[in-house]
Amino acid sequence: MNRIVPLATLALGILAFATLLLVIAPAAQIRQLSATPGLQPYTAQEQRGRDIYVAQGCLYCHSQQPRAPEQAPDAQRGWGRAAVASDYVYDRPHQLGTMRTGPDLQNVGARLPSRDWHLTHLYQPRAIFDWSIMPAYRYLFEVKARAEPGDIVVALPNEFRPDTGVVVASEDALDLVAYLLALDRTMPAPDGAVRDHGYESREPSE
Repeated sequence: MNRIVPLATLALGILAFATLLLVIAPAAQIRQLSATPGLQPYTAQEQRGRDIYVAQGCLYCHSQQPRAPEQAPDAQRGWGRAAVASDYVYDRPHQLGTMRTGPDLQNVGARLPSRDWHLTHLYQPRAIFDWSIMPAYRYLFEVKARAEPGDIVVALPNEFRPDTGVVVASEDALDLVAYLLALDRTMPAPDGAVRDHGYESREPSE
């Protein structure tokens, strides 16, 4: 019984130290960061799209953290320079992800700047890549008998078109695509961040 108090005190001390080291100290350090030069806050539409991205759980299959050359050939894959902390100043919560069932999306807006491409891909990924295992997000779209003024019609190959009518993008689909197009961190990383993280300074590959 006499050992319980010292053990509990030790356990709480270890927990407090870990919290300070792994949570409080990094949070204080990151709070002082400025955004990477050239990085802009999300617009209202892009933020709505980001909320949809989070709600759909896209980070379970896509990361947003290109790695340094000594860790992985992400630059050769066309995914851009290694990410640094200041790239995520406007991201709450961040969507770093740990899985790459699909490609990294940190710079997808630079790699694939076409709104129409993304709309088609979201509606039916196999209309773009017949080998894709990505789920189709058809519930973000609407099938109408005919397009109305202001509607954005999704371009689809014949085999993926509805028997009648046209596929129209909803506001949610358009917002999500606006967010994806905003994912562009191809501007050079701050010199200090490059040195601090041990990455070589290099021009973006995209």
